Amino acid sequence: MSNYIPHSAEETKEMLDLIGVKSIDDLYGFDCKDCKTVDVGEGKTQAQVEKFFQNLSSENTVFKSILRGAGAYNHYAPAAVRHMASREEFLTAYTPYQPEMNQGELQAGFEYQSMICELTGMDVSNASVYDGGTAVADAIVMSLGRKQNKVLISECVEPSSIEIAKTYLKHSGVEFVMIPKDGYKTDISKIKDLLDETVGAVIMQQPNRFGTIEDCEAVGKMVEGTKTQFVMSCNPISLAILKTPKECGASIALGEGQALGLPLGAGGPYLGFLSTIEDNMRKIPGRIIGQSTDHDGRRAFVLTLQAREQHIRREKASSSICSNQALCALRASMFMTAYGKEGLKTVANVSVSNAHYFADELKKIGLTVKNNGEFFHEFVTDGKGKADAILSNLEKNGVLGGLKICDDAILWCTTDVLCKCDLDKAVKIIKEVL
Repeated sequence: MSNYIPHSAEETKEMLDLIGVKSIDDLYGFDCKDCKTVDVGEGKTQAQVEKFFQNLSSENTVFKSILRGAGAYNHYAPAAVRHMASREEFLTAYTPYQPEMNQGELQAGFEYQSMICELTGMDVSNASVYDGGTAVADAIVMSLGRKQNKVLISECVEPSSIEIAKTYLKHSGVEFVMIPKDGYKTDISKIKDLLDETVGAVIMQQPNRFGTIEDCEAVGKMVEGTKTQFVMSCNPISLAILKTPKECGASIALGEGQALGLPLGAGGPYLGFLSTIEDNMRKIPGRIIGQSTDHDGRRAFVLTLQAREQHIRREKASSSICSNQALCALRASMFMTAYGKEGLKTVANVSVSNAHYFADELKKIGLTVKNNGEFFHEFVTDGKGKADAILSNLEKNGVLGGLKICDDAILWCTTDVLCKCDLDKAVKIIKEVL
């Protein structure tokens, strides 16, 4: 991951052609007199620039209701969270290169780690990673032993996470073996036949990409006593009411932390959380913030573990993470603090209640729920051959419908921001098509 090339050969050539040079080498040795003139237009006043972007933003579609999840969820963030996270003293949050001089940020990171451990049941958490997909890849790196080059990963894990992991480990010799699904749930009976001493990790998602709640406890028992790590990718909101990964027998818990108060922002910046048992502490990537005392006995915070390639020899680094998602982690901490244990349970329960109410109403108008098992706040229905028309009609009426996932099936999602009237309106619009 250290050799990162941001542009393809075609993109590089296009830029060089526009400038008027033949190669990168020529770019640093050319005479400016031979350079083409690039027309950037005339200057604009501040008022003109503001008007330009206002007109541009008016072309955006802002949906009144969102019934789509698939990895990014529209939960309500209290006003206090939005206000505190926008304060100027937090907006520059970044990796502290003189860490102990930045006690405020270290404390914020420590509190974040503590909350993630409490949520997952794990012993230790790092200060965050880029996103949920990156966390999956890092967990695989943590899991592999000298004789282990194989990873079992469920087909019900978010596809983007699988692709990120495969890209991340493309040249590492890791073999990915898919655990087949049975309908919209992992066929865990197949895991026993796939397990052997070369398997470093078994990766499941809870709830899975279709919203179905998996029998993760059974998987945890399968790997118990072996050298294989059981890795659970979790929706953090669901952990408020479901069993923790630790209770399910997992040794690594991770996930996409966007649901913890981060807005839907065109794919990011988001937040990856990664936690594990104490035995894996020295394998975890990034950094761990610890609590100590100074020479006067006062509470103080330090960087206890620094496994980043900027802190130690690159070949010994457990990851090429060049920074955590400090500001995103801070906002997640504020979100969890604002709600507290009972508040998070309420967010989860309202989301679940909305999903089951919506599913029941869709059944009444002729759609069939396809999940072969209990679901959290996402579920799949058929589209009666009219999935495209259903989603199109919802969009025309200011509602972002579910995601068409395969054939004519639709993946729906509800969260705590929706009320019964929103769901009833959506059902009425769908019924018009049917």
